[in-house]
Amino acid sequence: MKGFVVNLEKDTLENNNFRKILYTAKNIQLVLMSIESGDDIGNEVHKLDQFLRVEKGIGKAVLNDIEYRLEDGFSVVVPAGVKHNIINIGDEPLKLYSLYSPPEHKDGTIQKTKKDALVGGEHFDGNTTE
Repeated sequence: MKGFVVNLEKDTLENNNFRKILYTAKNIQLVLMSIESGDDIGNEVHKLDQFLRVEKGIGKAVLNDIEYRLEDGFSVVVPAGVKHNIINIGDEPLKLYSLYSPPEHKDGTIQKTKKDALVGGEHFDGNTTE
């Protein structure tokens, strides 16, 4: 296979895992996320660029200590070096997907909960989906 085709909205809405890696290429990675009410991804700073899009729920993006409200259809671009967090401020899971460029996580990783994600050990190892 060379490439990946998916109903991204459907898969994002159906995902109940904190983080699920869908596809990893050499220079980009597609990741689904579901953040529980009152939870967040935690403050992060990457050496890569990241794009996030909300498909369902209400959240808040914090980029270098500046807050932005998020809801269905909102996108966030996080350039390398920007301190960021995504927080679910709604009553239901915040469903979103993310693109990392280059990849950040080990291909095929599924972390059911944020606690699983905090264990670590799943950073990109150079192996792609194909």
